[in-house]
Amino acid sequence: MKQLKKILAEEISFVLACPAVLWQVLFLFLPLAVLLFYSVVDCDNKTFTFFYYAQIFKSSYFKVIMHSFGMAFMTAIITLVVAYPVAYFLAFKVSKKLRMFLLFTLILPSWTSLIVQVYAWFFLFDRQGFLSQFLYWLGMPQGFALLNSYFSIMVGMVAVYLPFMILPLFAVIEKMDKRLIEASADLGANRYETLKRVIFPLSLPGIYSGFLLVFIPAFGEFAIPTLLGGSKIVLWGNLIVEKFLLSRDWQSGAAFACFGVIFPVMIITVIYVCGRIIAYIKAMQRIPHEQHKDVW
Repeated sequence: MKQLKKILAEEISFVLACPAVLWQVLFLFLPLAVLLFYSVVDCDNKTFTFFYYAQIFKSSYFKVIMHSFGMAFMTAIITLVVAYPVAYFLAFKVSKKLRMFLLFTLILPSWTSLIVQVYAWFFLFDRQGFLSQFLYWLGMPQGFALLNSYFSIMVGMVAVYLPFMILPLFAVIEKMDKRLIEASADLGANRYETLKRVIFPLSLPGIYSGFLLVFIPAFGEFAIPTLLGGSKIVLWGNLIVEKFLLSRDWQSGAAFACFGVIFPVMIITVIYVCGRIIAYIKAMQRIPHEQHKDVW
């Protein structure tokens, strides 16, 4: 009994994490394993095949991949541009009490259903909505519609995924050593130089995390393109739903779903590796030529 108590005391963090790990295994990794199995096995002939993945690279599907990649990438970039000043403001410019209140208001929309959030934009962009009527009053042509366009999809995706970019950035910037900023000012750097040479490099982990949290789910988003884009605009999430629910093609749907996870991760990995290579080359350029041997 004493030995058991000793083990529990020493491994309390592991014991507390076990329910979460079990939940992840049962409701995330196991379903993904089933999808992966269906995507590479022909259930009729009981054979291993990549036929369902080969369908993805048809010209019609490849265009959808490029559209989805472009929308996800632009969503991540726009959320980063909007979120960085907000995270900086929350970390440096407000008191702790006001900061907690602002963080609460930031997280509050996430407590509501995604469908409710999207429908709020739907009624704004609708021809009879407040925003459309206001633009018509300003002189916008009556035939022009905000709804069912790439613009409406982009606005909806940025609004939904913005907290997922702000929170990682805030977590990194808020923990930043303020003495480094003071030292930069003492050495004569202005605000722009301090942001460029001190704050931005130290906030890169938050940028990477936020980019992943936005880009990967945005690539496979279904509800926002369906409600705000209509049937004219098809993205990768729409194709997955069409394969599963309409065509009842489980093998193709499983392959499309797995590719929707693999493809963004591959893109992010390539971008990260290229960034590391560029950073290494720049670092090598700063080192005198005679010291290169020591680096290698």
